[in-house]
Amino acid sequence: MEKLLIKGGNNLSGKIKCSGAKNAALPMIAATILSDEKIILKNLPYLQDITTIFELLGSMGAEILLDENMNFTISSSNLKDIEARYELVKTMRASILVLGPLLAKYGKAKIALPGGCAIGTRPVNFHLDALKQLGAEINLKNGYIEASAKKLQGNKIKFDGVTVTGTENLMMAATLAEGRTILTNVAKEPEIIDLAEMLNSMGAKISGAGSDEIIIDGVESLHRTEYVIPADRIEAGTYLAAAAVTNGNITVEGINPKRLMKVIYKLNDAGAQISHDENSISISMKKDRPRPVDVTTAPFPEFPTDMQAQFSVINAISNGTSNIYETVFENRFMHILELNRMGCDITVQGNHAVINGVPSLYGAEVMATDLRASASLILAGLCAKGETIVDRIYHIDRGYERIEEKLNYLGADITRLPS
Repeated sequence: MEKLLIKGGNNLSGKIKCSGAKNAALPMIAATILSDEKIILKNLPYLQDITTIFELLGSMGAEILLDENMNFTISSSNLKDIEARYELVKTMRASILVLGPLLAKYGKAKIALPGGCAIGTRPVNFHLDALKQLGAEINLKNGYIEASAKKLQGNKIKFDGVTVTGTENLMMAATLAEGRTILTNVAKEPEIIDLAEMLNSMGAKISGAGSDEIIIDGVESLHRTEYVIPADRIEAGTYLAAAAVTNGNITVEGINPKRLMKVIYKLNDAGAQISHDENSISISMKKDRPRPVDVTTAPFPEFPTDMQAQFSVINAISNGTSNIYETVFENRFMHILELNRMGCDITVQGNHAVINGVPSLYGAEVMATDLRASASLILAGLCAKGETIVDRIYHIDRGYERIEEKLNYLGADITRLPS
């Protein structure tokens, strides 16, 4: 199993380009199932999750081609198999995103109950209950979701809880449903807007994405499109946090700052100097230690849960005491035990972490438990004294494109160790 060896103490500086967003790309790849025509996706990040969903579509019979410009052409016109098998689904919860498109296009689907990061309950019942309201018949059998419908029917649906993938799944399913579908209590993340824009470019009729209510008027078919995957706001936020903990001075290019405003505000509160234009964010951290900042995670546009672990590190080396409240996932403090092994002073009580800042962290051997936990351990290693080894980095490869190469370009000293 590969590891990262990090020699801490270097100040990060320079410019770095943000990769395409995994959380936007995955539903867009699933959406290609809805069309009989070829879909071209550009700026896809090179990540394990992207490889996994391509393997999933390929196992169903989709044709996937990569051209010399690194653009992917996906043809899902003649899928021979509507089953998403467990061996592929078990590593990535986002595999559930093929359920809605398969059901809408082919009238049936068989999807293994998904796996992925162990950061808490992310119930698929929100997806299933909503699809039933569109007329689907759904059974759970031997670890699989078996769904069928002659023709999905539009309906007014209120989600029992805010769910990003549930919102995306129902948006895709409703594009080919008969009549109008109105979704309420929906997620408002930028990736929801991105998916709606892509589907509309294919001929869908979706309005309201990013607001409290999304309206989808069903159409007979969707057509060819070319779409550019937007930049990954969480990747950008992670590199900004890396600069904050190393007294760095960097610019992240290719990112819309409006998608990261809560993170930018908190970095300002921590003592960083932030400037931005419509397509980049710059950070300069001149203070010896950050100021402590309290954080409460919540769905967009509030502070993202996917940046909670990174801010744990910022607060861990701050000059005071801070509080982090995790309201999205109930099991997302697993990185805390590993950070404490590096000298952090963090106490967890339920969904509340109390962080007493310390002057220095110290290198240690640590183990990643999920994607964003991996990022926090790398950040801790960057600012720690001595050497840090981060094990189980397959998590980081699911969501960050060449993270050690990008950080080394900014002045870090990270080596990937072979298995």
